[in-house]
Amino acid sequence: MISTYTEPFSVVLIEDDEGHASLINRNLQRVGVLNPIKRLKDGTEAIAYFFGAGATPEHLDRSVVVLDLNLPDIDGFEILRRLKTDDSTKRIPVIVLTTTDHPKDIDRCYALGCNAFMTKPVGYEDFSEAIRKLGLMLTIVRVPHIK
Repeated sequence: MISTYTEPFSVVLIEDDEGHASLINRNLQRVGVLNPIKRLKDGTEAIAYFFGAGATPEHLDRSVVVLDLNLPDIDGFEILRRLKTDDSTKRIPVIVLTTTDHPKDIDRCYALGCNAFMTKPVGYEDFSEAIRKLGLMLTIVRVPHIK
């Protein structure tokens, strides 16, 4: 099992669905992602985390965002737009992980600056396998300093 913990970064998971968040967390750990995972449950929490009073370069440094598009308040497109247009966050890698596979949504995410787009499979086993593959990628990824 490989661990990215030798080059520490945090995973910021922006996911409103409890079940999906739990599966993502569990399957990332199964493949050796030992990095801290910070879960944000909606767009309001995400905006506050990245742009609120407590957001500092040190607070946000060495992060990877895993972003769902279908959030109950501020959608993932708006969060992605904000992250990629703000000088303090534009270098943070963003992986969109969502249920949609519509080509216009995929194109829009890349146009807004996402670094990768993954569609959540419907079935449990397929979903778990997709997250394990994401986890394997995270065990070798290198994350930039943003400060």
